[in-house]
Parts: sequence; structure tokens; C-alpha cells
Amino acid sequence: MGVVVSLEDGKKQQASIQPLIALTESDMSRVNELILSKAGSDVEMIPEVANHLISSGGKRLRPMVTLAAARMFDYAGDGHVKLATSVEFMHTATLLHDDVVDESDMRRGKKTARMIWGNQASVLVGDYLLGQAFRMMVEVGSLKALEILSSAASVIAEGEVMQLAAAKNLETTEDEYLAVIKAKTAALFSAAAEVGPVIASASKSEQAALRSYGTNLGLAFQLIDDALDYGGNARDLGKNTGDDFREGKITLPVILSYRRGTQEERLFWKSAIEDSGNDDEALEKATALMGRYGAIGETISRARHFGNIARDALAPLRQTPQKSALLEVIDFCIDRVS
Repeated sequence: MGVVVSLEDGKKQQASIQPLIALTESDMSRVNELILSKAGSDVEMIPEVANHLISSGGKRLRPMVTLAAARMFDYAGDGHVKLATSVEFMHTATLLHDDVVDESDMRRGKKTARMIWGNQASVLVGDYLLGQAFRMMVEVGSLKALEILSSAASVIAEGEVMQLAAAKNLETTEDEYLAVIKAKTAALFSAAAEVGPVIASASKSEQAALRSYGTNLGLAFQLIDDALDYGGNARDLGKNTGDDFREGKITLPVILSYRRGTQEERLFWKSAIEDSGNDDEALEKATALMGRYGAIGETISRARHFGNIARDALAPLRQTPQKSALLEVIDFCIDRVS
């Protein structure tokens, strides 16, 4: 079942990340070179596992945000390239670890690293990439940037544990769910955005603006991902649709549908989520219940809410091409459901 959501303005052109890609193209070329260099090792399995995921076609949105956020404040050094690479390594390490925890078979249309090399290799290579990320942060020489990214790494790990504790627990509240995605997803977006103005010696208020932008962009991004799991496609999602349901993940569409359903429908959710009765027929029924109770539409509405907060965070800043591109990224992330 597809999700069709009309845009608020029928004449609105589809948002794109092409302006961001164009603005960061030169710097991203250097990031990509550094990624290949720092993912290398004399231990043969490390570059094999790392490159399997690194080369699998992700948009690399987070490092582009870091680059644009630095250039937005006229940064002229090269520390932003190392920080952007660190951000991408942190993200890649998280994906390697996530796939082990979630027992995922596919990622971006390919077999996950754990399916090819095993869980142990995936975890250890993820750890290696985190180590390389921190080495690059130290090389940049900004204690504040190091503090921001190291704090994000800690918060992301906390989010993983929070999600594990909430797994298959249908009593999870919306507030608890939002706390999980704020830690798991929004923390890295926030750090990626904030370190740009930090190394550019921007003002405290400008740093706070980018931090807020990143946090709320991350929340919107994850909410849309959660909606797409029940009606998107694998190309947009970066994994198979329905994976969250099959893994028993408690996401907002599930929370809303469970709480608004009848007693009989709640029994279905308990069977599907808590007792792993999550075959294709159950997924179809789950999607139908979400449609009945408006769960997908409300998840998207909440994403738009956080997108508006991200937009307002940048509003007081001077107009630059980077600001315009970062604003369009908000619409791009949300318009994936359209």
C-alpha cells in the first residue's frame, strides 16, 4: 500500500538536495578521498567491510550539512573536511552496529555486512571507523568540535540501548519514542550542523541556530523514515519496506494505531509485534489499521512540525546560498513521502 500525501501548496516544486550537492561538490570530493584513505588498513577485512557500506549509494547528507554549515560562515580552512569525514564514519559505524542489533539482512538494496562477514566483523569494523573518526577530530584541533561530536557518539549509543529496552513494548509512549529518535538520529544531525559554525568561529547564537536546525531536521528525517516503512520504497528508504514491522520496532505509526485501536485490534498488534506474528499478511493488516486511524498522516504532520522548527532556527541568520540549500533540505526530507 503506497502513501500518497498531497503537498500543502499544489504548485510547489519538488524539493531537492541538488543545491546542497552543488555547493559542497568540491569539498565532498576531498571528503570522499579522505573516506577511502582512512577506511584503509593492512588488516584486509577492515576495508572490505567498510567499503561495502561506504560505496553502497547513501546520499551522505550529514557530511554535506557539516560542509555547508562551515562555509555559511565563511570558513576558509580545511578542518571542515576532516569533521565531515568524521561525521560520515560515525554514521557508517552506527549502521554497521544497527544491522547487527536489528538482525537486518538488507541495507540499501544489498546484503548487510553482517550477512557476508558475520556479526563480529561488523561490530569490530564499526569500532575501527569510530576510532578513525576521533583521530580526525583530534587532528582538527578544536576542543569544542571534539566535545560536540564525542557527546553525540555517547548519546547515539544511549539511544540504541533505549530502543533495545523499548523493543516490542507496545506500552511505549510517544514521548519515550521521541526521546529514542532524538538520541539515535537527531543527535548526529545536530552535531554535524553545529561543528560547522564552531570551527568558523561563529557567534554562540549562530552555533545554537545550527544545533537547533540539525536536531529538528533529524527528528523530521526519522519520522518520515518511519512513515515510509509502511508505504515507501526501498530506494528512498535505504532498506526494505516493512523491515521495522518485521523487526518488532515500536515507531510512531505503531504507537498511534495501537493506542487508538479497539481491544481486538490491540490483540493483533500484540501478536504481530510482541509475538513476532509479522508475516506479509500481518504487514498488510497493520498498514490498513494505520490508514484507518490516520497514523501515517499524523506521523508526517509531526515531521512537518519539526521541519518548521528547523526552518525557524535559521530564519534570523543572514541570507547565503548555503542557508537556502539547508532550508531546501528540510523540504526534501519531508517530501520523500509525496
